[in-house]
Amino acid sequence: MRKRTVRMILTAVTVVALLLGIPGAFAASVFQWHSEQRALDTRVTSLVRALERRIQLGHEITETTIEAWTLPSKEDPMSAWTRVVLPKGQVITAGTPHTGLRLTSSTVSSTHIRVRMDVSAYPAIEKIFYVCLLFLGGVVFSLIVGWIMANRFSRKLSAPLIYLSAQAEQIGSGHVRARVKPSGIEEIDLVQEELVRTGERMAGRLAAERQFAADASHQLRTPLTALSMRLEEIELITTQDEVREEVHSCLEQVERLTGVLTDLLDANARGGGRTEAIHILEVFNTQREEWENTFENAGRSLVFTDEAECPLLADNAKLGQVLATLIENSLNYGEGITRVIARRSSNKRGVVIDVSDEGQGIDPDFSAEIFEYGISGHGSTGIGLALAKDLTNAMGGRLELAQAQPPIFRLSLAAVPASLDPNRVMPVGPLVSMGRRSRRF
Repeated sequence: MRKRTVRMILTAVTVVALLLGIPGAFAASVFQWHSEQRALDTRVTSLVRALERRIQLGHEITETTIEAWTLPSKEDPMSAWTRVVLPKGQVITAGTPHTGLRLTSSTVSSTHIRVRMDVSAYPAIEKIFYVCLLFLGGVVFSLIVGWIMANRFSRKLSAPLIYLSAQAEQIGSGHVRARVKPSGIEEIDLVQEELVRTGERMAGRLAAERQFAADASHQLRTPLTALSMRLEEIELITTQDEVREEVHSCLEQVERLTGVLTDLLDANARGGGRTEAIHILEVFNTQREEWENTFENAGRSLVFTDEAECPLLADNAKLGQVLATLIENSLNYGEGITRVIARRSSNKRGVVIDVSDEGQGIDPDFSAEIFEYGISGHGSTGIGLALAKDLTNAMGGRLELAQAQPPIFRLSLAAVPASLDPNRVMPVGPLVSMGRRSRRF
């Protein structure tokens, strides 16, 4: 948007500068030409009057007298060629005739004195050139000032939209209490007020959903806990091996069911949290500390590489859980070196994190259903990847299977623009300030 705003303002400034500059330069050039012509006419008129006075006083008019008017003066620095025809028919010329472009002025007095004077037009053309050059400099200066002002205004216009986008992203990720101070732009403030009302409505709905999840979790876990304790009691008091085996199998099923309920009803893991600007290396370091020893014990390597080198918009806890799920799957079902590589997306607006290993991968016929709940190719619950995909969607990202054999899971998230301060785009806390100072990036 900033580039479009700058381009529109520069286009308007260019059109105005050309519409005013070209006619202005033309008018100034014509005025300068006529000014030089008037100066020559005045010079001829002054010569005629001087000649009339000399004739009335009875003085003789010689070539020397005429030459004095052809020499350059302080008022008129151009040398002239002059031809004078006296009343008695005497012709006197002075100066050197000019070749090429020239200005000409002639007049006839009441006493029949004819005077013609020619001067070179190149000094006048030179002045016109400087006038046009001055107008061109004014146009260039206007474009420079317009570019500076366009950049400044575009920043002031885009900053409220960036914060508004951050607020909308926070509301979409479940942080419904985000607030933005009015920007002073009526249209943007109207959208911001509607987002506030939407956030308030979502707050009520989310509160009801979370309360339902909490109640369902309590109501289901209580009988499961009692059932588990009863089965453990039977396992302790029974003396029959067949009964003990059946009880042990039932306990495993109860534990598995409890785990499924924990994953499905954990509202905080699925909808809570807050999206903010984070650095990938911080998340990578946390995952390295958690999984590096486990991979070494399994005789495998875990490699983290950050080629993006830019902050991204995500939830630290959710992103860590998604990466942990992918790394754990690679540990349990993959082979060779597990690589976690972060790089910039093709459009430079996002960050792509690839988790891959050197194992046999996933059956292509089964890859389309890999993220569905209850679907697993290894006899597990089928919750991990489905939950990871939901967590990624909650952050406004995308999780997909980029390649089945060998497996490459690709996590795509939005990146923070490199020209902006991450702490200003998504500051800590629910209040996002949009005062004058906070809009200056």
